[in-house]
Amino acid sequence: MRTSTRFLRAAVGLGLAAGLVAACSPNDVTDPGGGGSTATELVYGNTDGGTTYVLNFNVFSPATDKSPNSGLVYEPLVRIDHSDGGNVAPWLAQEWSFDEAGTELTFTLREDVTFADGEPMTAEDVAFSLSVPLENPELNATGATYTAVEAVGDAQVRVTFEVPSFSLLNQFAGLVIVPEHIWSEQDLTTWTNPEPIGTGGFTLGDFSPQQITFAARDDYWGGEFAMDTVKVVPVTQDTVKSQLLSGDVEWGTVSWANGEEEFVAQNPETNLYQRYATGGSFAAFFNTARTPFDDVHIRRAFALTIPSSDIVATLNRPGTEANPTGLQDGIYDDWLLPEYQGMVREVDVEAALDELAQSGYTVENGALVRDGQSYTPTLSFNTDFGWEAYADIMINSWREHLGLEVTPVGAPGAALLEQQQLGDFDITIQGAGGSSVFGAYSGLSSQYVVPEGEQAAANYGRWSDPETDAAIAQMAATADPDELLEASYALQRIVAEEVPFSPIYASYWFIDINASSWTGWPTPEDFEYVPSPVLGPSTTMTLLDLEPVGS
Repeated sequence: MRTSTRFLRAAVGLGLAAGLVAACSPNDVTDPGGGGSTATELVYGNTDGGTTYVLNFNVFSPATDKSPNSGLVYEPLVRIDHSDGGNVAPWLAQEWSFDEAGTELTFTLREDVTFADGEPMTAEDVAFSLSVPLENPELNATGATYTAVEAVGDAQVRVTFEVPSFSLLNQFAGLVIVPEHIWSEQDLTTWTNPEPIGTGGFTLGDFSPQQITFAARDDYWGGEFAMDTVKVVPVTQDTVKSQLLSGDVEWGTVSWANGEEEFVAQNPETNLYQRYATGGSFAAFFNTARTPFDDVHIRRAFALTIPSSDIVATLNRPGTEANPTGLQDGIYDDWLLPEYQGMVREVDVEAALDELAQSGYTVENGALVRDGQSYTPTLSFNTDFGWEAYADIMINSWREHLGLEVTPVGAPGAALLEQQQLGDFDITIQGAGGSSVFGAYSGLSSQYVVPEGEQAAANYGRWSDPETDAAIAQMAATADPDELLEASYALQRIVAEEVPFSPIYASYWFIDINASSWTGWPTPEDFEYVPSPVLGPSTTMTLLDLEPVGS
């Protein structure tokens, strides 16, 4: 039987005093696992990639339609530890430190990492990978904010920022490392990387538009897997339920309104329906670069008539309404302003109509009218998530209380993401939050604002506000707990009062497992990583800890 060694939770990030001290100090990491393997496979039913796949493993590609689960092949320097307040923990980098000014960040790399073709991962590979978004701004999909990177010796890489950036470490959890000897010879704007080679635990086995097979490496730096392959099949929110029940699919992420009765109760020993808090929320984002949503009174009027309680009731998640800051109660209690803790923004028609009157707009034939111009807003949402019913709840509320007709514009996930990045929306539903308080709000920085029609790395709502920028800069520039708290309070008030987005309900990762064949899954009551098939290192940690039933 394989013996698994779990990661130490050596954390760096925004966990107030303890996490802030660690943000300037080296951290150690243990190996994630080790042992034997058996000739078996695990099947993941992917509900967020459409019904067919394209062969495109170029992780830097500007295309939104890419092959799923590239995190099994490509890995970042650090990971987000969702079991420890979203702090940053080691992965390909075993330790790191900032200089006193907070403008230079030095990573010390693991020295036992190889790419799947046998070549060792070097500091030059890391420097090359981190340089891609700097040398090709159109490929900066993760919103990298550093200005220079260089290899320092064989096992260290130094990253330079223009301004103090203590709070920006978590961006390196989204930047993966690729082999320079392969990628440097390609046109990264067009190359589709059909034979991906990374440091991750898997390589691409077979590919078809209906199924992708990843093969486990036997020389992975993190240890050995008990399965030979992981298969990824495209499914819908509805079909995956029956496949989970039958065991044709063993791992899914569907939100199952009656999951306890329809899934768990059918076989409580093997059918697991789990929920892990992300710390953030699902929210209505306004395109503040567009009229009429450049007007705070209009944004407030819409926010005050979103019936979040009705939505969570329909979702069968009572009590998960979000507070107006978007920071989740329970996880961020040490950060939340007291007046927002436990607060739910209920529908307030009188206040909404007052805001509408202050805007100078009138409602005529279901449209907003001012200065002879008429505006009929749209609401964009993800059809892969089955959001049609919840969009209707919002649209019906705006019709009933404001007299406005809002047009629903549903789209599959990849198409919706492209629309959001290009600013092609009036109101859209997306996740709000991050791996820390800073991560939850840093995407509102005006440095990410680009004109409509150009692809934004973050801040899809094109929010541009000097007070927001000042508070984000303050958080990035300090490791002092009191200064961080002060800046976070300013950002909470901006979100709650100026409404660049309006939180609706608390966000969770929903994990569905048929454990008939595999054991060793964590639970929400006892976990060191979220067992999600789409969280990169967390996915790898999950797979390393699984054993065949009966082994």
